[in-house]
Amino acid sequence: MDVRALAMGLAFAFMWSSAFTSARIIVAHAPPLGISALRFLIAGMIAVGIARALGQSWRLTTSQARLTVVFGICQNALYLGLFFVAMQTVEASLAAIIASTMPLLVAVAGWALFGERVRPLGVAGLVAGFAGVAIIMGSRVQSGGLDLFGLACCVVGVLALTFATLAVRGASSGGNVLMIVGLQMLVGSAALLPASMLLETWQVTWSPAVIAAFAYTVIVPGLIATLVWFLLVRRIGAVKAATFHFLNPFFGVLVAAVLLGERMGPWDAVGVAVIMAGIFAVQRARQPVTNPTRT
Repeated sequence: MDVRALAMGLAFAFMWSSAFTSARIIVAHAPPLGISALRFLIAGMIAVGIARALGQSWRLTTSQARLTVVFGICQNALYLGLFFVAMQTVEASLAAIIASTMPLLVAVAGWALFGERVRPLGVAGLVAGFAGVAIIMGSRVQSGGLDLFGLACCVVGVLALTFATLAVRGASSGGNVLMIVGLQMLVGSAALLPASMLLETWQVTWSPAVIAAFAYTVIVPGLIATLVWFLLVRRIGAVKAATFHFLNPFFGVLVAAVLLGERMGPWDAVGVAVIMAGIFAVQRARQPVTNPTRT
């Protein structure tokens, strides 16, 4: 992993984690599904426009088309849409922590569904990661600060993201990365708009803070972070790239504390540290073992 890949991974982790704080600001003043559909529509049009200007083609390979549809529905419509709904009642820091368990769920699903071998370090990481989640959830339940409906939305959302991650393995090759990013956002927008029209009343209270949060969400975690992720996967592979997810609980809590003033109790801090260690161990265990060449 070279310096450029390291910088890309750190940037992705920070941008991805900061989205929960900006989303928390937005959903306090706008319908979550509708504003998500608008967000993906704008970001998708920008990405497709830039991609066409760069000469990227509308014509996708079979794997790219699959990535576009699966990511559009699972990542944007289900994962991000449900998390926007959840953050009406769930703190941004807790949402970031739940979402960060995705690498743990991918490892479990890989073992259960595809028979992938999990090394002892990976098993220890899984145990630690889920133990950290249990510590945080137990602390929140005791304090009465946990909304069960919001929690359920987060759980379903991160399961959808896990499915998308498993379904599109190796599908990001073949070029047209920015075009894929834009089209999968348009798919997400098309899926969320009917749901918003059926379930929500469109009433948005615009303010400088909401406008800034919306613009940031569209451009930075929505467009730039997604593009950086695909480029990072192409550069170092999905397994190594996913290692940077271990930073998401830390960055998510940090940004929420600085911008929203969310407080974390001592057990929350312990849980975050345990989850980070668990995710890092799981990703290290999934990396292939290299044997020294004999001479």
